[in-house]
Parts: sequence; C-alpha cells; structure tokens
Amino acid sequence: MRIYVPRDAAARALGADAVAEAILAEAARTGLPVDLVRNGSRGMVWLEPLVEIETRSGRTAFGPLTPEDVPALLFEDITTHPKALGPVEDIPWFARQTRLTFARVGLIDPLSMPDYERHGGLSGLRRALAMTPDERLDEVKTSGLRGRGGAGFPTGVKWGTVALAQAPRKYIVCNADEGDSGTFADRMLMEGDPLTLIEGMAIAGLTVGATRGYVYIRSEYPDAIHQMTEAIRVATSHGLLGPSLLGQGPAFDLEVRVGAGAYVCGEETSLLNSLEGKRGTVRAKPPLPALHGLFGQPTVVNNVISLATVPWIFANGAGAYKDFGLGRSRGTIPLQIAGNVRHGGLFETAFGMSLGEIVEDIAGGTATGRPVKAVQVGGPLGAYFPPSKFATPFGYEEFDGQGGLIGHAGIVVFDDSVDMLQQARFAMEFCAVESCGKCTPCRIGAVRGVETVDRIAAGDPSALPLLVDLCDTMRDGSLCALGGFTPYPVMSALTHFPDDFARQREAAE
Repeated sequence: MRIYVPRDAAARALGADAVAEAILAEAARTGLPVDLVRNGSRGMVWLEPLVEIETRSGRTAFGPLTPEDVPALLFEDITTHPKALGPVEDIPWFARQTRLTFARVGLIDPLSMPDYERHGGLSGLRRALAMTPDERLDEVKTSGLRGRGGAGFPTGVKWGTVALAQAPRKYIVCNADEGDSGTFADRMLMEGDPLTLIEGMAIAGLTVGATRGYVYIRSEYPDAIHQMTEAIRVATSHGLLGPSLLGQGPAFDLEVRVGAGAYVCGEETSLLNSLEGKRGTVRAKPPLPALHGLFGQPTVVNNVISLATVPWIFANGAGAYKDFGLGRSRGTIPLQIAGNVRHGGLFETAFGMSLGEIVEDIAGGTATGRPVKAVQVGGPLGAYFPPSKFATPFGYEEFDGQGGLIGHAGIVVFDDSVDMLQQARFAMEFCAVESCGKCTPCRIGAVRGVETVDRIAAGDPSALPLLVDLCDTMRDGSLCALGGFTPYPVMSALTHFPDDFARQREAAE
C-alpha cells in the first residue's frame, strides 16, 4: 500500500508528521506493508493534512486527517471513510486549475530522480541541450515569460543581456527570499518539486554561459533549505549537476545560501551584497546585475517560479506556454490566497481571471462570513483593492492601470471589520523597520509616515496633504521598491476607504 503524506511546511504545521507517524506505527503493529511517501502539498491548505492512497483507479484523497483517523484508513473500506474526498484531480478546487509550473508538486516524491523523470522531468533540459544558444534564448523570449518575483521584467531580455556580456565567469542566482506576507509559492515549489528548479537553473546556465549558481533562501524556511540541499545532492549523484549536464553539456554546479532574515534582501542587489558576505543594502543602478552582478560578474537573478517554469517551456514549446494568458501577461500565475478566506492555498491558473472571481468564487469569500472590504495583492507593498475594482483582470498591465501591482501574486483578503487607516500605518511602519537605510526617502520618509498617520488618527486634518506629499517623495526618490512601493498600500487605503480616515478625525473632535 503506497500512502502519500505531505512534508510541506504548512501540512506539517497542521499535524502531517503526527499522521505519518501514526500510519507507520499502525503498519508496524499489524504487519501491513506500507510504502510511505512524503510528498509536497497539493495546495488546498484547509484540507491539510491531505493524505493520498494509491489505488487501482488512481490516488484517493482523505483530509483533513488526524492520527485518530488512521486505523479506519488502513483496515476499513476506504470509500466509506468519513474523510474520503475521492480522486484528488476531481476535487473541484483542484480540477479548475491549469497546473504547469506546479504540475508535479504533490504528485511525486520530491527527492526521487526516477519519479521526477517518470513525470516528465529532464525532458526540457534534454531538448535545450540539442539546441543552439540562440535557439534557447529565442525559446525563452517567444514564450513571453516574465519575472514572477514582482517586477514582471521579461525573462528573455535579462538572459539575453547576460548571454551577450563578455566576462571570465557568469552566475545564475535564484531569489528564494520570499518575504512578502501572504506568499508561499516559492516555498511550496522548493519543498514539493525542487528538481524542477535545479533543471530550470541548469537551462539558464546553459543559455547564458554560466557554470555556477546559487539558491538564496530565507532563513525562516528550514524545510525548503533541507529539501533544496538534498535535491542538489540527488541531482549531482545522477549527473544532472557537476562536470557536465547529463554527460552532454558544460559544467554547472549549485549551492544553497541562507539569508539572515532581512526583507530588503528580496531586492536583487541587496541579495547580491548578502551573497558576497556584505551588509544587505541596495546598490545604485546602473550598473545592472546582468552586467555587473555577483562578484562583479554578469549575473541572471530570477525568482524561484520564473526559473521553475523554464523546464515546462522547453519540454512543451514556447508556443504552448504563450497560448495561456492575456495581453502581455503570458502563461500561468500561481495565486497564493490567504487572509480571511474560506479556501486558502495555492491556485495556479492562466492570467486573465478577474479579481472578483478569485476572491468570491475560488477563495469562497471570507471565513467569517462578513462582506469583503479590501483585498491586498502583491504583498505588504501592494495596493488595496475595494470590491468596486473586482472586475480587474489578473494581469500586469491591467493591475498597473488600476493603481496596483501583481508582485509575487500573494492575495490577502480582509472583511469589513478592518481599519484601513491602521493598515496604512502598518505599511509605513513595515518600511521603517525593514529599510536598509541606504536612501533618505525610505529611511526617513517611512518614520515620518508613521508619525503623519498618527496625526491623522488624532484628528489633525492638516496631516492628510502632508501624507500625500510624503508618498510622492518616497515613490519618486527611493532607490528600490521597498520605499518606492510603500505608497501603494497607503494611497490606495486613503483613496478607496476615505471614511476610515475621516472617522478618526470625527472621533477626535
């Protein structure tokens, strides 16, 4: 009997380890042969721990399970188990997805190379090895793949710049710092299918002429750090990494580096400073990292999801990937749904779904049953969208046109009990705490921002125009997105929820 119990951090937090131990203990007690696989999560967090049993008709899901549910799971008719959910792929929330990047997450043993290959792994790299450098670069450009870490910059353009650069050494750096609130796609991918990230980085190295890569992971992700470290060992032992890529291509080696918990190190130049052993502060640009990056050499810096999507593109063709999406937002986006919702988790879908459909249909509205008041998209620096903006399609330009940003596609939902003035204050306070201190608009502006919001809360009407002016200065004068994007949540709160700011003045009067 093959049983799958997730080792994903969210599943573990909800009791997956205890369920796995109960299965092994019950199997040992009764002599039942059990093959226990610790897979990744399927992304339906409200059903975790989600256990799957392999049957002749496919994999059947049960959840959320507790250790007390285990005996009935092993020794009774599983079709009548009170936690039975049927085939995983038939669960409506899962069936509605378009899983490309996350196709194997939750399906395979994350550290098994044979399992990885059985489900299409390495086919992208093998095709890339048979192509010329120009053909590889054209494939990435044609796909329309853009950065999934926040900025949405065209991946092919970045790779092309590094490929043309003349230097004795080049690097591939994976930004796995994922510090935005409400985001967990990078973590889930690294824990559930780390080999696809390694394959994507190998293709990137092959394309631009880099022979070494680094995966920079935030220290708060111990499970992801363990999985990536083990996956690199597995990949090396199977010839995917090392002196030659699968015995056909040039050398490529990978190393995991662990951050020290600074949010600003999610910004690519701060990350590079940290990798070099320096303080994580923002570098002025130019020069761009693509020309003068890690240790002064040309460097590709991409997010986990961007790099992990590359194998699918090479395995299935750029045209197949480009068929998904809308406008200039091509392919799929892993939505991370969190906050006050009934159904939170990871939902991969093609660009173009409206924000309202995501919040009200996919997420199922609020967990409290109260009306949705605001939705923040793009982490702590993302704009707040009111229900009047729910028709906005999920796409880079479409969100930008409404004064927002997609960022890493984290979606945090709030019901009508939220105080938007306090949310604006939190944005300024967050920036003040996390600023690297390199530039004045961010370092000083955020502190003054907290003070200004407090003045508004105390009933000072003269502070409102000062807050607007301060946001303009931070947006236009900050060196990086930390200070530059902090005005998004502040101004969207002020613009869409003016009553919350007026109420504070009325209460003070």
